[in-house]
Amino acid sequence: MDTQLLISGVIFGLSIGSIYFLTAIGLSLCFGLMRIISLDQLFYYAIGAYMTYAVSLYTGNVWLGALVGLVVAGVLSFAVERFIFLRIYERDIAFTMITSFGILIGGVGIIKAIWGLVPRPVVMPVMAQWTILGTEIPVYRLIVVVIAALVYAGIWLFLNRTITGKAIRAGIESVEHVEGLGINVYRLFTITFILAGTLSGLAGGLHAPLIMVDPQMGLEVMPFIFMVVIIGGLGSIKGTLISALLVGQVVSIGSLIYAPLAQMAPFAIMLLILLVKPTGLFGSTMLKR
Repeated sequence: MDTQLLISGVIFGLSIGSIYFLTAIGLSLCFGLMRIISLDQLFYYAIGAYMTYAVSLYTGNVWLGALVGLVVAGVLSFAVERFIFLRIYERDIAFTMITSFGILIGGVGIIKAIWGLVPRPVVMPVMAQWTILGTEIPVYRLIVVVIAALVYAGIWLFLNRTITGKAIRAGIESVEHVEGLGINVYRLFTITFILAGTLSGLAGGLHAPLIMVDPQMGLEVMPFIFMVVIIGGLGSIKGTLISALLVGQVVSIGSLIYAPLAQMAPFAIMLLILLVKPTGLFGSTMLKR
């Protein structure tokens, strides 16, 4: 394989892996603390992308659009958590998953009603390119990777250096013990859900300039997000990052070797990892709530 093509593939894999991480981290956090599979995170991802498109269309500022997108996604996730999930946290995990999928499908319908069915382009906010080992690399893809790294560092600091973050970590291990300390776990649920929705919106906003924004975009990335969460281990932040980068590289390099590998190889890797470690790379044994 040509060296320049390989370098381009690696950078592409890092950028798409960063998008997968920002989207999957919401699913991982929600499962880790609340034991729900929050497929509606993919709706907030799509909303983040469409708000980026809409704001950048009228203002010419993609970064402002991404900021508005993550704020709107956070507000929507708060509303969904307050009016829907707060009432069903005690239900079976399959019930919450079906409910969240219904929210996702309903959200796709809302997007279609507002913006239509035609895919929309978003202008790349940074057109510059850097030359790395003789290969021209879009600076924007490097910016996406840096933002994902900063988000991971921020989440790590939040979970390990703040009282609320430590309570969330404790809740991931045992909600009953946290309740025994007199902490309002439902407040932790709300904080976690808003954080997850905001990061999903950020993922959509950052991904928008790299793709054509369309109503089905959340459904299109769903298999890869599931693979990321399962490979890394449900509830593991570190596992989500590592598996996102792994899946991103497999999709990118696989498409350079043989296009169908971009779709098949991640599933094969997921199956191999689950055969060796059924809970994923960094997952813990599933506990009942």
